Amino acid sequence: MLGYQKNIAASQLRTGRVKVVGVLVPSLVDTFFAALVSDLEEMAEADGYQVLVATSGDDAAREAAQLDALLGWKPSGLIAVPCTNAIPEALRREMATLPIVLVDRIGEEDLPVDTVVVDNHAAGREAARHVLEMGHREILVAASVAGLRPIADRIRGIIDACHAEAVTPRIAELGTDVEDGAARMAACLAREGHPTAVIAMTNVTTLATLTALAQSGIDVPGDVSLVGFDDYAWMTARKTPLSAVRQPISNIAQSAWSCLMARIGGSRDEPVRLTLDAPLQRRNSVCAPRTVPGAA
Repeated sequence: MLGYQKNIAASQLRTGRVKVVGVLVPSLVDTFFAALVSDLEEMAEADGYQVLVATSGDDAAREAAQLDALLGWKPSGLIAVPCTNAIPEALRREMATLPIVLVDRIGEEDLPVDTVVVDNHAAGREAARHVLEMGHREILVAASVAGLRPIADRIRGIIDACHAEAVTPRIAELGTDVEDGAARMAACLAREGHPTAVIAMTNVTTLATLTALAQSGIDVPGDVSLVGFDDYAWMTARKTPLSAVRQPISNIAQSAWSCLMARIGGSRDEPVRLTLDAPLQRRNSVCAPRTVPGAA
């Protein structure tokens, strides 16, 4: 019938649940979260579910409001990336009755729900070892928000690798916005001079770093070597392709979706914490520094 629209609310009243899954992420501007949502939408469609997406804007108050809106739909389940290390109270209240999977920013251990994370410590350590092996000793870490669990773990991995070589990296917090991050990086370079290598912690800080270096006339890798994070297509669509840590986004999405479907299907197994590898892709943006510190 022309003009017919299915009354989802009425269906919800009859069944108590609709075949809808809520997905909460900090932002859709960040390519990592946008790609995660895209993969989840494809999997949901294949299994006959609809996806309701909400963003927190990295703001706890907005996160709470968005969760209330999602939960008001009485979804079959929820996949969430918290905007801070803390589990939102709305989620904590639902953990006993609603299938929930938490992804990425998980600041607590032994949660009563399934979680999917990346081995960020190992990823940071591998990135640092790469630049150290190439002879770099003046290393700058371009973090977004250093206190967030994934970023903190990456920084910890970098520091562990650097300390093994008696190197102390500098840390610069650039935030989660590219333009603001580029301005912060430019200010850091003007204030402290440029290092011989930068390890960027997210795709946003990678782009912010590239922007600041270009504006300052600093060449990659001639003047500064650079390791990025997330490894998107634009990182290889350059005259000098970037070495980058590749987050397994498709595997993250598949793992989260599989866990959620199992819980919706009635699984009572103990909660699992899945930790996935994020390997380093070595390309041409890292080379030996022009002057090795300590050389004659």
